[in-house]
Amino acid sequence: MFEKVFRLKENNTDMKTEITAGITTFMTMAYILAVNPSILGDAGMDPTAVLLATCLASFIGTACMAFMANLPFALSAGMGLNAFFAYTVVLGFGYSWQTALLAVFIEGIIFIILSLTNVREAIFNAIPLSLKTAVSVGIGLFIAFIGLQNAGLTVDNSATLVSIVSFTDNFSTSGICALLAIIGTLATAILYIKNVKGSILIGIIGTWILGMICQLTGFYAPDPANGYYSLFPSFAMTDFSKLGETFGQCFNADLSGVGIFNFIVIVFSFLFVDLFDTLGTLIGVSAKADMLDKDGRLPKIKPALLADAVATTSGAVLGTSTTTTFVESSAGVAAGGRTGLTALTTAVLFLVSMLFAPVFTAIPSFATAPALIIVGFLMFGSITRIKLTSDNYTQAIPAYLCIIAMPLFYSISEGISIGVISYVVINMICGNAKKINPIMYVLAVLFVLKYIFL
Repeated sequence: MFEKVFRLKENNTDMKTEITAGITTFMTMAYILAVNPSILGDAGMDPTAVLLATCLASFIGTACMAFMANLPFALSAGMGLNAFFAYTVVLGFGYSWQTALLAVFIEGIIFIILSLTNVREAIFNAIPLSLKTAVSVGIGLFIAFIGLQNAGLTVDNSATLVSIVSFTDNFSTSGICALLAIIGTLATAILYIKNVKGSILIGIIGTWILGMICQLTGFYAPDPANGYYSLFPSFAMTDFSKLGETFGQCFNADLSGVGIFNFIVIVFSFLFVDLFDTLGTLIGVSAKADMLDKDGRLPKIKPALLADAVATTSGAVLGTSTTTTFVESSAGVAAGGRTGLTALTTAVLFLVSMLFAPVFTAIPSFATAPALIIVGFLMFGSITRIKLTSDNYTQAIPAYLCIIAMPLFYSISEGISIGVISYVVINMICGNAKKINPIMYVLAVLFVLKYIFL
């Protein structure tokens, strides 16, 4: 049956290799099951509901990738997009998480339409490579900054806005948590450098275990009044009824205090980031798997994009932020995965993970912080693609402005806006107006209008 559906021999692979590759992919991206409930929980959503929604959306999206495109790529709630959802749209703009879910749902519908045409690729091609890269780098810095905050390493300071935590003050709570996050980050980095499979997930669990040891020995003292709870999980059965707290809530969004233009900006921001994240990941991982044709294109890109769009739409209905193709799929590809059987294996493991929801949702934020910091580094690595020499300043400076705006303004959408506007203005004045794609002019005008009328 598997041979008939996934054409294993045609792709020079076998069932054992594909299943092993699927397990490998799951191990490298399972950290999202701890991180996503933590991030969206900050937006006021129930962590258990988020985890169940994430598992189901990952299963649906990855299974669609398996059967529709027969590709070894896995999908889950995208890093960066979940941060934009929680920290920019909800906590930054002050909108409800139901409104944010509706924006994700509409984005998914638009993606389904675009995925059936060539429009998605046209938009992607209109944006200069320097800005595409800058978006990834900026999100990396933004995620790392959130990781530092979740670790308790970065704290408010009236004089300098932010500063490092005092380890000696309140050592048994904030001090030890920050110290454990540092140890976890270093351990995760070492494991990753040594190519240990599932290094990020191991780093999360290892940091958590260290925390529990500290609680047993008295170094960590729970203080519920100030947000420091016991680090030991309750091994209760998963409360599947929790999913009802987020399921379909995107249709209950109250847009009366949002404004149509503001809402369009939110939808477009989700659309923009997801567009480059998905296409970049698909092309990058496909290149590693030698799946691209002689022109550097992925022959099965339309069904792959459609699977991604379906996952985003269904994820919004279930109750999670944008679901997208994970770059960690490259781990499965490196293990020999070449067909949808790899993806199907990963999808099934996401479904099984629902049984362990109480464990994943009990993981403290200082234990997930190392994952955010290291993932931030991996995204930041794309900066080497931006040429920073004087003959390329018209490309490099807008990219630079886009990058620094995201963490410093605490908003992915602001970084995108500033990057697009500065690119158009600088290149127009410097004599490169004819080289700018018309779509970029439209985007720049829309972003300027946003600042005028918001």
